[in-house]
Amino acid sequence: MAIFTKTTKEKKVTKATHAKKVETKLGARVNVIVRPHITEKAAVLAEKGTYVFEVAKDTNKIEIAKAIEALYKVTPARVNIINLPDTRVFVRNRKGVKSGLRKALVTLKSGDKIETL
Repeated sequence: MAIFTKTTKEKKVTKATHAKKVETKLGARVNVIVRPHITEKAAVLAEKGTYVFEVAKDTNKIEIAKAIEALYKVTPARVNIINLPDTRVFVRNRKGVKSGLRKALVTLKSGDKIETL
């Protein structure tokens, strides 16, 4: 029954080949940057050339820099990461946990700006 056997030319779909499909055509992961972190302190930093973003918990500085280049077409000079822990909250007589987040402080070269913020 040669109809149901695999030929040698067929490729197996593995986790590695599936992960490549998640990447965009520019090479950066799609879900690296969650959203811009907009606060008064972030607005003051933006005037000095440092922008604040919420990022996924499993990313590193290199991935964040590549994603900024792909999305905003600017080159980051430096990327710093801040991990904020989970915080306990008490609302309406119930205890709970507010999930922490991971922020990236992206410093751009002098003269570069991100206009969408």
